[in-house]
Amino acid sequence: MGGVLGFSGVFPIGGADMPVIIALLNAFTGLAASISGFALNNNAMIVSGTLVGASGTILTFLMAKAMNRSVFNVLLGGFGVSSQKAQEMKKGNIQEISVQDASILLSYSNNVIIVPGYGMAVSGAQNEVHELEELLEKKGVNVKYAIHPVAGRMPGHMNVLLAEAKVDYSKLYEMEQINPEFKNTDVVLIIGANDIVNPAAKNNPNSPLYGMPILEVDQAQNIIFMKRSLRPGFAGIENELFFNPKTRMLFGDAKETLKKIISELKNI
Repeated sequence: MGGVLGFSGVFPIGGADMPVIIALLNAFTGLAASISGFALNNNAMIVSGTLVGASGTILTFLMAKAMNRSVFNVLLGGFGVSSQKAQEMKKGNIQEISVQDASILLSYSNNVIIVPGYGMAVSGAQNEVHELEELLEKKGVNVKYAIHPVAGRMPGHMNVLLAEAKVDYSKLYEMEQINPEFKNTDVVLIIGANDIVNPAAKNNPNSPLYGMPILEVDQAQNIIFMKRSLRPGFAGIENELFFNPKTRMLFGDAKETLKKIISELKNI
């Protein structure tokens, strides 16, 4: 019975909503542990279960707010269901960039903003990202990191990975802080992020992403989009940014590609 209830509750949820549901289920586990504590007269279970339930609930609402949606709306499962009309967008040509050209563009910039995403996490490229940042700064480039509240799979995912790589915390900027700076940025380097930079959230009222706060990378002068392929992100929505005239796609595994860029930068 429990399995049927769990499956029927989660199955309709769209892919991009799964982090919210995971946080909610985590809150439920805390509630269950707390109730068990009352049944067993175990104070430790009551306290720990209450803490887990409370933190999971707070996290759930924070994530839903960051996506500009209500928890009730998430539970209805409408996010992952997109009509053909919602997928319609102005398309253009995909423009690629070589590792050599990307390295030159980064090297001769004044301001660079790095946008880490799930692709960085999957490839474990956080150390290479930090090495790239240090190389650019030695060349006089001002480097900052733009962190979206729901980048990756859970809030704080990118912060933890970059802290692991010993990136200076002062270089990490939240969405509200960094968005006004994109218009003065020479190059934005997107590493495996997708939905959190999709302009459809601002420009396409028919898109399921519409209304979700995003990093406004499309205002930068140049955009280098590091990605394995043109596959859509977690929400299953095609990214309008791929077709932006200012965007250059750099395909490949993030870690291996960054190693090549680092090698090129050392020779410039």
